[in-house]
Amino acid sequence: MAMQEINLKNLTKDYRSNEAYKTLRTNIEFSGADKRVIVFTSCTPDEGKSTVSLSLAASLAEGEKKVLFIDADLRKSVMMGRHKIYGELNGLSHFLSGQAELKDVICKTQYQNLAVILAGVVPPNPAELLGNHRFEAMIEGAREAYDYVIIDAPPLGSVIDAAIIARHSDASVLVIAASTISYKFARSVKDQLEKADCPILGVVLNKVDMKQNKYYGKYYGKYYGTYGEK
Repeated sequence: MAMQEINLKNLTKDYRSNEAYKTLRTNIEFSGADKRVIVFTSCTPDEGKSTVSLSLAASLAEGEKKVLFIDADLRKSVMMGRHKIYGELNGLSHFLSGQAELKDVICKTQYQNLAVILAGVVPPNPAELLGNHRFEAMIEGAREAYDYVIIDAPPLGSVIDAAIIARHSDASVLVIAASTISYKFARSVKDQLEKADCPILGVVLNKVDMKQNKYYGKYYGKYYGTYGEK
């Protein structure tokens, strides 16, 4: 059986976004050789976690790193719809439930160094599947085969799946949308990640309105101008 192939759409970024992802990529690369399996989560849905994590994976791949991106949001994945991927494809839920082997759920993409595992069909028991030995074995195998494994986990504020995934990860990144999450809520999510014994590399502040936010607008405007501003 040939490896599944998908074409990722809607990943093209403007100049400012590309610079931001290059900076994030550099920060990840300098976080240490032992930080190679990285889980991305957020406090709530719609903070841009999936876009940020996949764009980082593509940026790492463009930087000559071999990358596996895993869509582990088994409850509400946005990947298929957002990237206009059609047809029946085996995904993570098929592998974790024993219906498919790992080689049958990995997809090639148009990026030479980027492979993707889609979430698959929504299972009745996501947390149980993520907690089983097949997930742990998959991560350990991916460590050997790839330079980086980037995992898109569900929001930690709503389900426990991200904490289960974090146990098998080297580090985590929290994606927070500007002006939407309270400090208290973000702090509680941070505490949950720390309980999973997964170091937090940092926070990505997403959806910052450059025109409204004088500090960020002034800072980025100084270095990048207003190119690409919508």
